[in-house]
Amino acid sequence: MPKNTTLDNGKTTRILIVDDHPVVREGLSALIAAQRGLSVCGQAAGIAEALHLVESTSPDLIIIDISLKDGNGIELIKRLKARNSAVPALVSSMHDEDLYAERALRAGAVGYISKQESSQRIIEAIRRVLEGKIYLSERMSERLLHGFVAGSIQRSPVETLADRELQVFELIGQGLNSRQIAAQLHLGTKTVETYRARIREKLSLSGGGDLTRFAIHWAMQAGQKASPT
Repeated sequence: MPKNTTLDNGKTTRILIVDDHPVVREGLSALIAAQRGLSVCGQAAGIAEALHLVESTSPDLIIIDISLKDGNGIELIKRLKARNSAVPALVSSMHDEDLYAERALRAGAVGYISKQESSQRIIEAIRRVLEGKIYLSERMSERLLHGFVAGSIQRSPVETLADRELQVFELIGQGLNSRQIAAQLHLGTKTVETYRARIREKLSLSGGGDLTRFAIHWAMQAGQKASPT
């Protein structure tokens, strides 16, 4: 189909893509542009650029990755909500759905879809949230529903970490030290050390070495889980 075709009501839905990988942005842009009634109004690699484009392009939907050039997709969603933005956000990521889908919804997103899903499923998710509905995988929807009925969801220790603690934990798992993490997250080194202490306490780890080993092991497992089979 031609680009920028319109819906029956004559309105073209404008979508902003926020992802730190150019190849992913271009691929998703091409997929969206081929759909009736959908168009891409902009692409951004990070939070600052995305916030500027939200103001300048007025998108109807934002598709956001978790890992961004200058921060985290959850942080971007929170900043949009702090600005009273009514633009719905759909998270599309390789990160573990069990760990991030509920966090994304709590931050204000209206859906979460894995990048490993088919093109058809991604378009289905886009159209679902544009209809004002929430999109999650069937498995994740059932997990949250069972947790609601039971009164709580059984969580792994890592899932108990707050959003910023999880960011720091993931960067530790990538082999970064406190100074490098502080620079990447625009925090003070002492602040990062405070987060490390909180993480150790929540994960019942005795020292910094144990935390680093646990984080690296967790990151390796998460990477294997995210890899296509």
